[in-house]
Amino acid sequence: MSKCRRFSAPSTPATSAALVADPAKSSAGMEAFTFGDPEPVLDRSGVWDFLECTLTGDWWNPPVSLDGLATMFKAAPHHASAIHVKVQILTSTFQPHPLLSRLAFSSMALDFLVLGNAYLHRIDNLWGKAVRLDALKGRYLRRGKDLVTYYQVLTTQPYMISAGIADYTFDPGKVFHLLQPDLNQELYGVPGYLAALNSVLLNEAATLFRRKYYKNGAHAGFILYLNDPAQKEEDITAIREALKNAKGPGNFRNLFFYSPGGKKDGIQLIPVGEVAAKDEFTGIKNISRDDILAAHRVPPQLMGIIPHNTGGFGDAAQAAAVFAANEITPLQAQFLAVNDWIGEEVVRFSPYALAVPEASPIRK
Repeated sequence: MSKCRRFSAPSTPATSAALVADPAKSSAGMEAFTFGDPEPVLDRSGVWDFLECTLTGDWWNPPVSLDGLATMFKAAPHHASAIHVKVQILTSTFQPHPLLSRLAFSSMALDFLVLGNAYLHRIDNLWGKAVRLDALKGRYLRRGKDLVTYYQVLTTQPYMISAGIADYTFDPGKVFHLLQPDLNQELYGVPGYLAALNSVLLNEAATLFRRKYYKNGAHAGFILYLNDPAQKEEDITAIREALKNAKGPGNFRNLFFYSPGGKKDGIQLIPVGEVAAKDEFTGIKNISRDDILAAHRVPPQLMGIIPHNTGGFGDAAQAAAVFAANEITPLQAQFLAVNDWIGEEVVRFSPYALAVPEASPIRK
């Protein structure tokens, strides 16, 4: 069983700066600075070595923030779409059972793919026979110290979590826990896309930056700078009125200006915001998208992504067949563990196959 680990991060600052020139002589000459490379508090991927469970009260805390994983689910469109593709395929091939509805299985599959943990609550009648299996929200479930009891903890009440106070306690043996195995501990599961979290955040940061870029004046227009003494006052007034009226419906109009005998730089058009800023927005979005899809192992043609090359992504039907064999079938096999726990075949799947349209009859 995994034990709790306590550690303290070093207090080394993230970056260091060294002054090359003498400060006393900076007013008389050139002053140059050099900045070192960022030094992470936890060196590179070593942060994953600390993903062990800590004991709080009667339950173990997950190694990764479940609230953070739930928030990250909506951070990037490719990340959410890749998970939804798997959930929809699993749900479409699932055969409902009197104990487990299609809706409950869909909720369980979503939790398993986002959080790495999925839970089912067994509801028994008075004679101890199971009558229903309800899907529990894994974001609020904690595993007990005895590894059999499970607690529901609402994250909206952090003081209860820190004090080890549960919102609800399930009877031992009534909760089924399906988890994705982890290298560092065996109490909770972790999702398989953790290596792509930086790409998810980078994709989100690029989108938010571009939104703020436009909101902060990238579309502000231009300044019409006129210093030609050959222009008359009534001409300048006409130009001023034309610019004032270029708003509302019918904007983005063109303005014709005729200056006989004017100077070369007598009139200048100075843009306020540069729309085509070289921030590599497209490159960041594409590279982070490829990292996310690689972590989820989902073919891009199944995600509705438009190819930018002449060859395209290949045949979608063949990609779907390979994806079903390499990804969907192993996922279905993991959910069969429910049958071993409850003692009957509750989870069953139909083979995943693409619908082939019927050939139209040939007219003679």
